[in-house]
Amino acid sequence: MMRTGAILKLAALIFAFLLAVFLAFQLLEINMDFKLSSVISRSMPVSEGSTKPVRYKCGLSKSCPAGNFAFKMASGAASVVGPRVCLEDKLLMSGVKNNVGRGINVALVNGRTGEATKTDSFDMWAGDVAPFIKFLKEIEDGTIVMMASFDDPSTKLNDEARKLISDLGSSAVSNLGFRDNWIFVGGKGIKTKSPFEQHIKNSADTNKFDGWPEVLEMEGCVPQRQD
Repeated sequence: MMRTGAILKLAALIFAFLLAVFLAFQLLEINMDFKLSSVISRSMPVSEGSTKPVRYKCGLSKSCPAGNFAFKMASGAASVVGPRVCLEDKLLMSGVKNNVGRGINVALVNGRTGEATKTDSFDMWAGDVAPFIKFLKEIEDGTIVMMASFDDPSTKLNDEARKLISDLGSSAVSNLGFRDNWIFVGGKGIKTKSPFEQHIKNSADTNKFDGWPEVLEMEGCVPQRQD
């Protein structure tokens, strides 16, 4: 009887441990850039004289030159996983931070210091575009503006809002449609179109998900404002 009791206790402990591991993985947001190769490299014994792989800010593939801010961002995945916005190794917006929402997600960053000044999301499916227009008009000169779509970014997006985003350096916003995926980094007072923008149309022929296109990811180096 004692042996049977010990076995039952051991089985209960093993079950509790496995359940805890399962719940931990459920609660943690999985990084989209996570690769099997990184797991293998970490599990391999480190030989004498070898060095650890260099990790760049926000997980970029290379470092940014001096006078630039490193960024990496991803659009939302269908209507399930929210977008992610990282700048200078700081996660500004994500589902884990619970500060993303359906529509257009926006992070404002001081162009001189790289500090985030505001984050917000605007529902372009069931919401009102007026608060978004007010938000865009109040952006101060020299501000870096980072935008990422989630679910549907365009149903309530009118011509005035599109023009204000275009003035921030966007080339694609005029063609942004229902359930398109879109990521963009621009700035208030920018004189040219931004090179940091990706857009993919919602199309039944090419969609990766049922009713939504694939996730967009983008990384780069934004010049720091010097004046």
